[in-house]
Amino acid sequence: MHFGRAALLGVPRSVMARAGLRGPAASAKFTVVRVTNVQILENATGVGAPPATWPRAELVVELLHKIVYGFATGLVADALAARDGLGPGQRHAAAHPGRRTDAGPLPREAAHTR
Repeated sequence: MHFGRAALLGVPRSVMARAGLRGPAASAKFTVVRVTNVQILENATGVGAPPATWPRAELVVELLHKIVYGFATGLVADALAARDGLGPGQRHAAAHPGRRTDAGPLPREAAHTR
């Protein structure tokens, strides 16, 4: 269950990278998804306990493992996605740099390279 769930959760991170959500910020967001997934499934099935009840050392080890997984998965997903160039989100950001209220979505043909 542990490895299968980790492999399955690599799919959303690869989708994030293909869309242009890359780098440490995207990996940090994905790490939150990974920890949330584990807690929901383990507590719903009764095989886990809420983290607030764990010994502190066990909680630290668990979070460190999830952080390493999240960032390692992000590095691989980002590297693979970068082979095809910028993602749609990155192309949109490049077309309209900075925070702007008048930047609508890119036309469909400009958003997708394939």
